[in-house]
Amino acid sequence: MIGLRDDSDALPPPPPPSRAPALAAKLFAETGWLCATLKLEHRPQQEKMARAVAAAMHDDDALLFEAGTGVGKSLAYLLPGIIHAVDQSRQLIVSTHTIALQEQLEQQDLPLCRRILAGEPELERYAGFKAAVLVGKANYLCPTRLATALRDKHELFATPEHAELQRIAAWAETTAEGLRHELTPTPAPEVWELVNADSSACARKYCDCDKCFYQRARARIRSANLVIVNHSLLFTHINASAADKGSGRGVLFPDDFVVLDEAHTVPEVATEHFGVRLSSYGTERLLRHLYNPKTKKGLLQRHGDATDRQLVGDALEASHQFFAFLDERLLTKQAIVRVREEGFAEAWLDGPLLALHKAVRTRADHMDDGRERDELLEQATKIRTYQTTLKQFLAVAEQEKFVYWVERSGRRQTIVTLRTAPIDVAPFLRETLLERQTSVICTSATLAMGGRIEPFQERIGAQGVRTAIEHSPFDFERRMRVFVASDIPAPSPQDARLSLEILSDYIDFCCRRTQGGSLVLFTSYHDMRAVAEKLEPIFDGARRPFFMQGRDHSRTELARQLRAAGNGILFGTDSFWTGIDVPGDALSQVIITRLPFEVPTHPVLEARTEWIRERGGNPFNELTLPDALISFRQGIGRLIRTAKDRGVITLLDSRVVTKPYGRLFLDCLPQQDYVRMTAQNRTERFQPFV
Repeated sequence: MIGLRDDSDALPPPPPPSRAPALAAKLFAETGWLCATLKLEHRPQQEKMARAVAAAMHDDDALLFEAGTGVGKSLAYLLPGIIHAVDQSRQLIVSTHTIALQEQLEQQDLPLCRRILAGEPELERYAGFKAAVLVGKANYLCPTRLATALRDKHELFATPEHAELQRIAAWAETTAEGLRHELTPTPAPEVWELVNADSSACARKYCDCDKCFYQRARARIRSANLVIVNHSLLFTHINASAADKGSGRGVLFPDDFVVLDEAHTVPEVATEHFGVRLSSYGTERLLRHLYNPKTKKGLLQRHGDATDRQLVGDALEASHQFFAFLDERLLTKQAIVRVREEGFAEAWLDGPLLALHKAVRTRADHMDDGRERDELLEQATKIRTYQTTLKQFLAVAEQEKFVYWVERSGRRQTIVTLRTAPIDVAPFLRETLLERQTSVICTSATLAMGGRIEPFQERIGAQGVRTAIEHSPFDFERRMRVFVASDIPAPSPQDARLSLEILSDYIDFCCRRTQGGSLVLFTSYHDMRAVAEKLEPIFDGARRPFFMQGRDHSRTELARQLRAAGNGILFGTDSFWTGIDVPGDALSQVIITRLPFEVPTHPVLEARTEWIRERGGNPFNELTLPDALISFRQGIGRLIRTAKDRGVITLLDSRVVTKPYGRLFLDCLPQQDYVRMTAQNRTERFQPFV
């Protein structure tokens, strides 16, 4: 990833002492400024968290802090963090998993922090803190590259793409931020690739820093006291710069310190980014960026000769043959196949990529210094990276550390991708995050299993790190009711159709009996679609707005529509177990259709299962069960979002009362009393709030 650190970046002189611990105590005390300014009831759990966070930041220590819903964890880390950042002239990085939380921080919590800080004379100097959101470089338009594309459009683009380029140019005259998502419809990828900022051609030595959207954003980031980012981009940057990490402290920037909210997702996101990903689509885009034989356009149309362009054609042909071979040999029967040893494919791309790299590098070396030379050198580096990555993958060289697999994806299932991921992500997190001599705070409402954070500690390599748990202050005994359908048979392939019929019947019954909205959480897309096909006409007949993941709208938009509907029904799976925030009667019931066990058929889970078993461990107890419990807690947590909320949890998986591990799931419920029901007695026993 380009552009976060400069060669000139150096650690500043030692800063003055941080006042974060002392001021956090005054802010969050029972008679403190927070209650005085906002007239809020004192929350002891929030005070304990704020004090612990301030102490960890002051001491440059790591901290794992589980804070239940309603503790107010955002303010508990933002206010001490802002004070510490300003006092120490350091940057606070706040990373979230979901867009919803990122928007909440930016639009609600940070303005609230300014109001609190501006309301007390002793805190006024902190009220002017600067905040910025870090967005991936490829999302920004670069006016310099746009001007080049307009100048060279006949060499770079086919004629039909000229209109798209002009549309982007017209938008560039009016946009304030220059971000891709601001342009509707979304710009064509093949055109945007040549005008976005993710290139060495977008640099301070070539771009007007007052006019370039990315350079302006970069300046805001560098001067910000607080930077908001998402986990995916955070680990993209961490992985890209891991080899360049020196002895200085800091994770993204020199001397920064970090808060990871929604930290229960960190192991999964980090696993995605601490491996390699090389796809047929990406390889062809890289090569066609240099030269497209069909349109006769590209960088080498202007800067190369016929020999160079032929080398691109050779590489494209080799790429097509290589990925087609993988598709035919490995992926005809299933979309994901693990690779365990070398020899599964020939290195057909190795020679063509090496030859092309040498030609592009030679062409760049014969050019004068400047933007165009830098861009060709960048392309040469990318080709070399692809070549070495492919060679390493084909050798299956690090099986003790990584799992290797090939997968088919895309809307038409035509993209073939080579993937690797660490079997144990803990060493990578420990090295790049927890051993950076700076404070790293991991917080979430769900870090613990059975009241113990130790499994999560081990998962992220945080043994020995300070931990704390503060439970939700909400009155769940009065505001939550739990019902368990004890007569639903355990999931079985032999009885799949019967199980779906019973599930459908129960979901219909529970939704009809409950006022307000319902969120129905599935563990299988197939089951979700099958139940929706049967029940959607019934919901429509009852004038209940029905929404389903994966049809028309994003998760954020579906949550917004559920909030607006008041009595809607939303079917979701995967990501809908976490991060959905629908307070009030618009969500008065959460239905769990199945306990969220993940079957270890994916190569990563399969490899981790084998790794645990080889160490003499129990994969179910060490991997499958902890992951399921955290997902379960997240799903349950969608119901009560404020102190005034109330509603029903309905569990349609009898294993919580028939299996020994079921007790662990029941113990996760903030309301420990539950009512068993069956199809015969549910009319009397299922009594939601009226």
